[in-house]
Amino acid sequence: MRATENLEAQVVDVGNRLDVGTVAGVRPRLHDAVDSGDGDLIVDLSRLEMIDATGLGVLVGTHRRALAAERRLILRGVPPRVMRVLAVTRLNRVLAVEVSMAAVA
Repeated sequence: MRATENLEAQVVDVGNRLDVGTVAGVRPRLHDAVDSGDGDLIVDLSRLEMIDATGLGVLVGTHRRALAAERRLILRGVPPRVMRVLAVTRLNRVLAVEVSMAAVA
């Protein structure tokens, strides 16, 4: 997982899996990113191939932590398969998803 910062937002790339096997390493990095930065926290899911209920729980938990820190969690580059999971679970109503300019056009 990579984290980069700029003046407007902090970006964290979670890699290609967010599941029971990876959350032990991802959760503390996301929480540290929330606690150590300002502004929007963008979670880049563009390389994500696998997510399970545990991974969804980490995203929701990080969202809540960001709200408590008066920050905003935004999901970037959500693959269609993951977007369907968010829609079925109705988490697309809770978690902010960045819309690409190509999708708007």
